[in-house]
Amino acid sequence: MTTQQLVEQIYKKKSFLCIGLDVDLNKIPKHLLKEEDPIFEFNKAIIDATHHLAVGYKPNTAFYEAYGVHGWKSLEKTINYINKKYPEVFTIADAKRGDIGNTSTMYAKAFFEDLSFDSVTVAPYMGKDSVEPFLAFKNKHTILLALTSNQGAFDFQTKDTEGVELYKQVLKVSKSWENSENLMYVVGATKAEYLSDIRKIIPDSFLLVPGVGAQGGSLLDVCKYGLNEQVGLLINSSRGIIYASNEHDYAEAAAKKAFELQQEMQAILK
Repeated sequence: MTTQQLVEQIYKKKSFLCIGLDVDLNKIPKHLLKEEDPIFEFNKAIIDATHHLAVGYKPNTAFYEAYGVHGWKSLEKTINYINKKYPEVFTIADAKRGDIGNTSTMYAKAFFEDLSFDSVTVAPYMGKDSVEPFLAFKNKHTILLALTSNQGAFDFQTKDTEGVELYKQVLKVSKSWENSENLMYVVGATKAEYLSDIRKIIPDSFLLVPGVGAQGGSLLDVCKYGLNEQVGLLINSSRGIIYASNEHDYAEAAAKKAFELQQEMQAILK
């Protein structure tokens, strides 16, 4: 999916919502545990109920890897289902990979070729040669961790190095990497006050913004400082949507929560 196709979907659906598919078997409705693949059945129902309200889905791979080969098969079935039935939807493998060059190439092949995700999250700590293998794939996006929503972000990301905060150095240096036009960035919703400075460095890039909802981030604050001429935001909500109910009406409850966010986004886009 190209950036322009993503923008078209945002305006078509009047939404820049991304739904995180972080499935915990301890939290899903108990009746699904009788299914052969409860994770996939849960995801399928959520996707069918919300696909018209969201422009993206973001499975966090840890929630699938934790269940071994069965979890990985559930992830594969989920992404195949989205790609086949709702190909207009932007898909994000939230894997936070990043390693030496040849290893990164294999990670990129796993998510871009084998699983056919549109994008993958990548940690920038190992630098240029650990990220460029992901950027080499045409019409695929690498979403670089820039300023995250967790409390530990202050341990390193906001520290001054030669008078410049580290996350700003990451943003500036990444723009010089080969195929950097394929970069997007993760900026946590709980760091909305930093978005003005971030937009001065990367005014045109898309930002994936987790932390709205359960983590306490404000959609209005994020949009106030983060919107650009092409919208430039993907707002992710996971627990606040997919666990809106743990009863038989879980998909309908998820759709209701997604609709509430979509309506806020529609008003902002106007």
